[in-house]
Amino acid sequence: MGYAKERGKLEKLLRIVGLNTYDEKSFAALVDTHEKYSHTVRILKNKEPETFGDLYKNELEEVKISRKAVKDADSDETRQSTFIAYKETLLRALNNTIQATNETL
Repeated sequence: MGYAKERGKLEKLLRIVGLNTYDEKSFAALVDTHEKYSHTVRILKNKEPETFGDLYKNELEEVKISRKAVKDADSDETRQSTFIAYKETLLRALNNTIQATNETL
């Protein structure tokens, strides 16, 4: 089964690589990417649960926890470091899911 359409959606989300400084606009961009990733990985999980079920359950949960850490940060310094961690977690999840779509050709 090919997943070119979903892979294309995920690859477009990699645009967040350049976000390195926390501000409301950058955080909103990460949240938007997170929501789009969540939707796409849910579609993949429904199509092929054996391949994408763990990604949906584990990767998405890690991203949710990272997002909450940014929201709960109590200082600018902490918010900046958790923002970078959120971005890195989201990028890792995107890359792992893209890799899984490539391996299920």
